Amino acid sequence: MALLLKNLEGQPNREAQFRTVIALCLEGKEFLFEGIVRGVIAETPAGAGGFGYDPVFVPNGFSQSFAQMPAEEKNQISHRGKAVTKLLEFLK
Repeated sequence: MALLLKNLEGQPNREAQFRTVIALCLEGKEFLFEGIVRGVIAETPAGAGGFGYDPVFVPNGFSQSFAQMPAEEKNQISHRGKAVTKLLEFLK
């Protein structure tokens, strides 16, 4: 995270995204379920929750980093949550 912030110093474009793809192989066929959340990389880390880049990732439409959000709120908009929701809809 420190290296990422160092490399982005002074950069006006801080757009980023998290992406998850879940693959399901069923009866010889492959099914893919993608989830994407777009946002920006903050200039400084904020928050103690989450893991990885959560303290510097601020999703579009929000003012808090993933690490500052309650888990329930983060899971509703996260890339993993979106991919899992698509998988569950497919399995119904």
